[in-house]
Amino acid sequence: MKNILKKIIDYSMFERYDKNYFIENKIVPFYEDNIHLKVLVCKNSNLKSIKNDFNKLISFEEIEELELLFILNNLEKKISLFNHATKSILQNSFDKYIDKFLEELIFFAIESRTSDIHIEKYKETVLFKFRVDGRLKTFFTFKAEFFKFISSHIKLISNLDMTQIRLPQDGRFSLIYDNKKYDFRISCMPTIEAESIVLRILDNKNINKNLQTLGLSKDLLTTLIQTLKLTQGLILISGPTGSGKTTTLYSILKELNSEEQKIITVEDPIEYKIDSICQVPINTKIGLSFEVVLKNILRQDPDIIFIGEIRDKFSLDIALQASLTGHLVIASIHANSSVETISRLIDLQADPFLISTTLKLVMAQRLVLNFCQFCGAIGCKKCNFTRFYDRSCIGEILKVDEKISSLIFKKASINEFNEYLKTLNFKTLLDDGKDKVKDNLTSLEEVYKVVSY
Repeated sequence: MKNILKKIIDYSMFERYDKNYFIENKIVPFYEDNIHLKVLVCKNSNLKSIKNDFNKLISFEEIEELELLFILNNLEKKISLFNHATKSILQNSFDKYIDKFLEELIFFAIESRTSDIHIEKYKETVLFKFRVDGRLKTFFTFKAEFFKFISSHIKLISNLDMTQIRLPQDGRFSLIYDNKKYDFRISCMPTIEAESIVLRILDNKNINKNLQTLGLSKDLLTTLIQTLKLTQGLILISGPTGSGKTTTLYSILKELNSEEQKIITVEDPIEYKIDSICQVPINTKIGLSFEVVLKNILRQDPDIIFIGEIRDKFSLDIALQASLTGHLVIASIHANSSVETISRLIDLQADPFLISTTLKLVMAQRLVLNFCQFCGAIGCKKCNFTRFYDRSCIGEILKVDEKISSLIFKKASINEFNEYLKTLNFKTLLDDGKDKVKDNLTSLEEVYKVVSY
């Protein structure tokens, strides 16, 4: 099936013939000439009259039914994109048609709840992939020669060098859709074929979430909210890239935001703006580095300090010092579990006494796909025939008690931590995930995909 999504489907055939015929009979035409017609079918396609209806030599290629329905979904939009792309090549211009193409592609992506649009050129094709709920899927494929037009146009509106294809470039642009402003962060990266272009859609849909709507189990949520009432100490949210740490951190900020407390964030970059919080964007080009900001942050008299990511010994030392001197510090860190988070802190050569004194809570988390509630996980237009719609958080919370504090101080092994946690009936990420499977919110397969032990 992977190769099917790389096929260039000639969407003009849906206009030349009756597109409802293809939808009703579950058939996808993808190529024709004067003699041949090539179509994609599935086990439930109706093929009784196809040879008489088209009077051509017909070759069939069978694919999964959900994939075929996915191709037939949003046909009007795909036909329009195909027409704009075709006209831009015929006119050898990236003005009028390419502008319309990109606008429609972006609006299509926003409607599909896409977080990132990937544009990749290969030998014969250019693929347009959308990342929805963390999963990347090809939504549109076209001729490789189209890439130069779309690439040039994106660079033009992002104030990038249109002639530069051998070095990475980063830029931004904005669009208004449905009376709402969307910002886009652009990354261009040279590849062996040409370039890979990624558009990150920065809207406020994630920031609309709060701690209550992240999907955290009741026990985790209660423990986390109680700990956020502390006035000093270090709270860490851990997990790999794409585990939802940023959304959780912003939800925590929303929970803590009040005019009685000064909150300062240090971020690289600032993903979402929050009113009445002092957000500091890192800008190494002008010398505004993590080090410079963190060295001066305590002079701002903050109550709460939010550090986008603990990335080295310096940022960890500042976080520990600040939490020791009467500040609540909240940060993210890359680690696989709550116990491994403690190991990571020690690996960064921080003072074990400082860690044991200041660390209050570690929450390790992952995101799992939810079964689609619109179709009951059968596959429908809402979930792009994937059976899943949206994601929720699974997690584990390690509260630092006296015993854990002493284990940290003596640099205990992971096994020693785990042995103690067993005596507390500690609930792991996997345990939390299995509870969600029992509640029929997701599948065991999805849980095992994100939990690595």
